[in-house]
Amino acid sequence: QVQVDESGGGLAQAGGSLRLSCAASGRTFDNYAMGWFRQAPGKEREFVATIIWSAGSTYYADTVRGRFAISRDDAKDTVYLQMNSLKPEDTAVYYCAYKSASDPRGLGVRRPDDYNYWGQGTQVTVSS
Repeated sequence: QVQVDESGGGLAQAGGSLRLSCAASGRTFDNYAMGWFRQAPGKEREFVATIIWSAGSTYYADTVRGRFAISRDDAKDTVYLQMNSLKPEDTAVYYCAYKSASDPRGLGVRRPDDYNYWGQGTQVTVSS
């Protein structure tokens, strides 16, 4: 079992920055990827960014590429999402997700169904 806990988030003005953190604990020995998704009211949960743990490869949604940066701290089993140049349309609940290497769902990393553990979510609100 893996526990995933997000922190950070809050309120920012358009053009501002926020940083989210997500720490994994428990049976994290087979961490394949950790990523961020977001869900705005009335919309489906959508992919934001992910990092492949062993290789450090990163992937981004087109809507955030160049503004957001995902990074990891191996020793702390923690992933970060630095969000710059925020826009009102970035307002959503942001969820951290963990994908085990042993998970039988394959190696996809851009869909919510690709991940097997989730955090509780943290609200990000960007005012215009």
